[in-house]
Amino acid sequence: METIVNIISAQYVTHNVKQFRLQKPAGFTFTPGQATELSVNHPDWKDKKNPFTFTSLAHDPYLEFTIKIYPDSPEGVTNQLSKLVPGDELILRDAWGAIEYKGPGYFIAGGAGITPFIAILRDLNNQRKLAGNKLFFSNKTDKDIILADELKSMLGPDAVFLISGQKDSIHDTRRIDEAFLKAEVSDFTKHFYVCGPDAMVEEINGILSGLGADADSVVFEK
Repeated sequence: METIVNIISAQYVTHNVKQFRLQKPAGFTFTPGQATELSVNHPDWKDKKNPFTFTSLAHDPYLEFTIKIYPDSPEGVTNQLSKLVPGDELILRDAWGAIEYKGPGYFIAGGAGITPFIAILRDLNNQRKLAGNKLFFSNKTDKDIILADELKSMLGPDAVFLISGQKDSIHDTRRIDEAFLKAEVSDFTKHFYVCGPDAMVEEINGILSGLGADADSVVFEK
């Protein structure tokens, strides 16, 4: 089902990530970790659908999306989204997605792959059920970390930021590879939630399998 919704607010939360809050249709529901397809309500763009993850919670009076903008792709949907302002319209579709919380464990995210975890972690934080969860969040530079302050405020030392392309980073500069996971994961029987570029997800899932993680305990978008 398609519904036209207005943009309530739009602001940058990093140099290239913009957070949109949209009008929420009556009765619209989703679970933390789910996504939808959005398109710009304009004749030239309404058929160009892109998937985006909800970063708001189900009880919020608005729908929120935290979207990485790719300005080098002028024909891309995110570049078009970057030009929109409050009052502009988007086309919203039904919620879908395979990433859902199944129990305490390790969240492993690369770049914009953090977005399905934002709603899950916010929901757990509201319920005071964050204990036993740890986040490994990889980015190229310090300035690329999405919602760093909020993640640290929720998880404290259990939010571990890793930086791959900045030698003078204030954060950990290791890669999330087999050596890292062997060093940092104390229990491979816990759940693992993995989201990021396809190559990263495939590599990490393979490593986890080799280290003894149960395939049914590894949650990612298939």
